Amino acid sequence: MRILAIDTSNEVMSIAVLENQTMIGELTTNVKRNHSERLMPAIDELMKDVSWQPEELDRIAIAKGPGSYTGLRIGATIAKTLAWTLQKELTGVSSLKVLAANRIPSSSYIVPLFDARRGNIYTGLYRYEAGELKQVEPDTHISAERWARHLLRLDEPVELIGQDTAKHIETFREVLGDNVRVAPQKDHIPRASVLGWLAFDEQPLDVHTFTPDYLKLAEAEEKWRKAHPEDAGGEYVEKI
Repeated sequence: MRILAIDTSNEVMSIAVLENQTMIGELTTNVKRNHSERLMPAIDELMKDVSWQPEELDRIAIAKGPGSYTGLRIGATIAKTLAWTLQKELTGVSSLKVLAANRIPSSSYIVPLFDARRGNIYTGLYRYEAGELKQVEPDTHISAERWARHLLRLDEPVELIGQDTAKHIETFREVLGDNVRVAPQKDHIPRASVLGWLAFDEQPLDVHTFTPDYLKLAEAEEKWRKAHPEDAGGEYVEKI
């Protein structure tokens, strides 16, 4: 199976191509640039570097969120467009799970996180069992302090991972003390090759109905719903 993996869920832009769970090529950048301008040229460049034709792909894998609204929508739009026009399978993997999977092997609970502003984070709880990464609790949008207190019940070490860890580490240390650790710096950046590896075990999604897992309404949508309570059940953002 040949997979094209795309992760634009945050500032990092990462794409990779894999064949039978072997990474063939990867391109990852960690700069503040517009994914909408860079993603398709990067995909084209990578495909040429490995001498693959788009028709030779079997599956498109996308980091489905949570993360940046803009980044998620750009990635989802391009992944869906490629899957539809090429008639290939589309699969999605949690952006947090992709980050957590960097920590193999690890005996601790793994807590991937992205900053969600105003003291909040997107986060989840993962752990390796018999060499397989398992999701212990669903991904969530929550305040860093509340999540730290929730993790206190584990009474075991937890390992934070992600570039935004530095913004919230003191909050976790105040609550968890010595039971909180920080993953090595080399593991904080999500990689599309890891996404592609995880995507081998995912079931195909419906290309037409797939939408990213935002976990939280956009600020504009929250304001719109408050101003239009009679339409609270409707869609502010049109599905891609």
